[in-house]
Amino acid sequence: MPANNNSAEKKFAIVILAAGKGTRLKSKRAKVLHEIGGKPLLAHVIDAARVIVPVSQIYVIIGHQAAEVRAAVEKTGVNFVLQSEQRGTGHAIICAKNEVGSFDNVLVLSGDVPLIRSSTIARVRDFHLAKKAAMTILTAEPPDPFGYGRIIRTSSASENVKAIVEQKALSKNQQKTREINSGIYAFATSPLLSNIDRLSTDNAHHEFYLTDMAALLVKEKARVLAVKAEDSSEVLGANTLAELAQLDAQLRARKCNELMAAGVVIYRPETCVIDPDVEISADTVIEPCVQILGRTRIGSDCRIRSFSVISDSELGDRVMVKPGCIIDQSQVSSEAILGPYSHLRPGSEIGKGAHVGNFVETKKVRMGQGSKANHLTYLGDALIGAGVNVGAGTITCNYDGQHKHQTVIEDGSFIGSDSTLVAPVRIGKGAYVAAGSTVTSDVPEDALAIGRSTQVLKEGWARRRREARSKAKE
Repeated sequence: MPANNNSAEKKFAIVILAAGKGTRLKSKRAKVLHEIGGKPLLAHVIDAARVIVPVSQIYVIIGHQAAEVRAAVEKTGVNFVLQSEQRGTGHAIICAKNEVGSFDNVLVLSGDVPLIRSSTIARVRDFHLAKKAAMTILTAEPPDPFGYGRIIRTSSASENVKAIVEQKALSKNQQKTREINSGIYAFATSPLLSNIDRLSTDNAHHEFYLTDMAALLVKEKARVLAVKAEDSSEVLGANTLAELAQLDAQLRARKCNELMAAGVVIYRPETCVIDPDVEISADTVIEPCVQILGRTRIGSDCRIRSFSVISDSELGDRVMVKPGCIIDQSQVSSEAILGPYSHLRPGSEIGKGAHVGNFVETKKVRMGQGSKANHLTYLGDALIGAGVNVGAGTITCNYDGQHKHQTVIEDGSFIGSDSTLVAPVRIGKGAYVAAGSTVTSDVPEDALAIGRSTQVLKEGWARRRREARSKAKE
């Protein structure tokens, strides 16, 4: 559901709570900066929110490690509100009163609930508006509700909430209730802000809890309603690193299922690490133990073989990636063949039908259509034309200790094995470089360059050496 400027969206601000420490993770990093699916927890929540409203209507409450949290997500364009003292979720809304006061409604999300879907947020919004509620609570029924506040409805069939009761305060009958408070709410702004200052710190942590707003509004006979999430995993957070790993596994399993539903073959999805923003076209095959990260795009009919890692790269159609390749911030055109154990470093552009083979490393290289570098080669800062053959052990010497320089190899050239091309240097169209050559000056079109010392033969030298060593032992 893409964001637009319809009337429902103009009525809503989204506030994301991201000021807490997350001390139970036993980490010096703020909780929302811990990562699953290749990016911070908070970034996942922002991604879901900005499908619902423009980023100008999203306010992130920051506090603990505020500068670091801001830096991690500021490129998204969201607004930030500083909660200099972390005195609870209710206090966070107090800090944002001026920012959200002009909106008709406020939707509150938790910055540490990364599996929340845009469709679920939209469902809360639409339910809240349709019912004209003062407060709408997103609820769920997880397999184990222990530790969560429970939703007590006025009756089992009613949408109306009577109370939210925390785990410690549950009566014997209430302990049977499985419906939990997710901590995600929609509020009509007017009753929210008119009652926010009535929140009390009369609790074990002496903090202002947004949860208490339900009781205040019920007491005023305002409409407090509940809508249940279809998938309870969407509202789960993590209080331990083990739980964080479980969220990561769930997110990646969800991604694999989406890809397989769209026609991508993934042989052992439980062994693959595929980030949420990855796009893969139908009929591509992903073998076990593959990582595809960042914003990678892979075309159709490709095969990505085991133990390869592809990050923020683009692969065309019918690309073969043999085992153990590393591809980072690179572009690979259709029908290219990579590996095994090729390393494409940032800025590599591999042309249609080109081959980059065993233990070949490229960096800032443009390799033309049908060119080949099949073995044990380093190509850095090079412009390689079409139909070029680069022999095993070739090196482009691109760095002089202070500056990088470019090597140009024009169409149809042949670079013999174990050649050293000292940049800046140009190999002309159709030229040959003899094996074992060190090339320090340009090679004209169709020329042969031989840059190696003359072979010297000393007849009988080995025999005389053996004899001398034998006498020395006598």
